[in-house]
Amino acid sequence: MGHWLQRNIIEPGKLPLLLALTAFVLTFLVTRVITRLIRVGKGPFGNVKAGGLHIHHVVPGVVLTIVGGFGAVASGRHGFGTAVFAVLFGMGAGLVLDEFALILHLDDVYWTEEGRKSVEVVVLTAALVGLVLAGFSPFGVNNMSQQELHDRGGVISTVAVNFLFALAVLSKGKTRMAIFSVIVPLVGLIGLVRLARPGSPWARRFYRRRPKARARATLRAYRHDRRWAGPRRRLQDLIGGKPDPQALPPH
Repeated sequence: MGHWLQRNIIEPGKLPLLLALTAFVLTFLVTRVITRLIRVGKGPFGNVKAGGLHIHHVVPGVVLTIVGGFGAVASGRHGFGTAVFAVLFGMGAGLVLDEFALILHLDDVYWTEEGRKSVEVVVLTAALVGLVLAGFSPFGVNNMSQQELHDRGGVISTVAVNFLFALAVLSKGKTRMAIFSVIVPLVGLIGLVRLARPGSPWARRFYRRRPKARARATLRAYRHDRRWAGPRRRLQDLIGGKPDPQALPPH
């Protein structure tokens, strides 16, 4: 494990990215736990207010993101300072994206259906950064053997091809499949052979003169959404909390 960490994370300069991703995920999880405790009135936590104004945690998130981002740029890719700034940036990004829906709607929609967009954006961001972190990089590693160069070259070529598949799957309106197809080719192949979702760029381009294909795509999307709506909602409630039925829609 130590050798793998040295060769694939530290030498290519990915340690700050690992620290930032870890801080990002942990900050999001801790923030969600605290906000849910505040919501039910448990624990020692409470809303932060200044002169009657509710200070959302996106505010300190922006500050941490700015400090961490500029600090990381100024300090380079190595050293203790870089690690500290990477952690600060990850924490700030976690706080900001946890209230992504608030920024998008310019309204306090944290506990509404619209607020679920924050959880989706956080999950997608963590997945994408994780893909970048997990990718084998031949740059920045010293004294590589021919076998290592060959293996990593093959991995990079495979990821590049998978990325093209992912773009095609994304054009079919299948965002989650597109993300995971970058590292799991089978997912991309399944997404390519299946019908596109109605309204996607692929459907608008290739199903325009194929009414039967449009009808099949609409029916399949309806059945898929109906089958997975329950499990998806339970998972969203587990991560982000149940929406407040009395919450007002965004203005």
